[in-house]
Amino acid sequence: MNNPMLLLVVALTVSAFIGILAFVFMEGKTNRATERLDSLVGKRRKESAADLLLKQSVVETDKRNLLDAVMPNVLSFQTLFEQADCNIKPSTLFGLSMVLALVGATLSYMMMRNIIIAPIIGLVAMTLPFLWLLNKRRVRLKAFAAQLPDSLELVARALRAGHALAAGMHVVAEEMPAPICDEFGRVYEEQNLGIALEDAMRNMCTRVPNLDLRFFVTAVAIQRQTGGDLAEILDKIGYVVRERYKILGQVKALTAEGRLSGVVLISLPFFLLIVMMHIKPDYVQTLWTHPMGIRMSIGAIVLMILGAICIKKIVDIKV
Repeated sequence: MNNPMLLLVVALTVSAFIGILAFVFMEGKTNRATERLDSLVGKRRKESAADLLLKQSVVETDKRNLLDAVMPNVLSFQTLFEQADCNIKPSTLFGLSMVLALVGATLSYMMMRNIIIAPIIGLVAMTLPFLWLLNKRRVRLKAFAAQLPDSLELVARALRAGHALAAGMHVVAEEMPAPICDEFGRVYEEQNLGIALEDAMRNMCTRVPNLDLRFFVTAVAIQRQTGGDLAEILDKIGYVVRERYKILGQVKALTAEGRLSGVVLISLPFFLLIVMMHIKPDYVQTLWTHPMGIRMSIGAIVLMILGAICIKKIVDIKV
């Protein structure tokens, strides 16, 4: 490929990448500005029943049109997008990953002139939108877990005041911040549509894979069948959840050094390989051209995987 054509391809890919990023971030910025304005004037924007059905139908249609054709029965992208509360359609995210892969491969080939590194950089760039989605999901689930004890106590106080359980969830949706207000508000809207409260709460457990939330849903289901003081049950569950969350924070603080050591030890060989391929490619080509180098590479990868598993077993303490 001659230089003018290469520059044209790079210009087009970079322009498309900038356009997609501008669309994504401007949409998120507009939503955040609207939520902040509503909170300042004392009004929280709530999703109506029609909004819930429309949003779910759009995600389902987009999923059937693209992602089911690409990776059917492999990953539940609808569940992943619901857990991350992502406003981007799956096809938009998939297109963004394709653009990033093309831009990364093209720029790496222009800078390094190495036909081997370019596809690797393209694959790494392709995974960046999905890593962003997973990180958004992780942050949201972590925030939900931190807000759950206060929400359970708020529901218990609403029950003591004489309100029903659905009304208590509506109080959480009105008073608590996101993301827990969105989930409890969705449960309230679903039961208004005629869905049984137990089914709506089970759907919330699907959207939010949290063990403490399952305790709450199970306790509510048992209480509705056998009876009892639900407010006292929720107070005890909230206390247990708060203590578990506190112990989990202490465990993460004590194991932070081990987790950081694992990340450094796993990423350092690959970083040095890329640097050496850029500085002196013929020095490292022995690792995949010579039979002894191939055996050494396979052995190193196997040992790194075993080391990563051992480090994960050491630092992953169940609470």
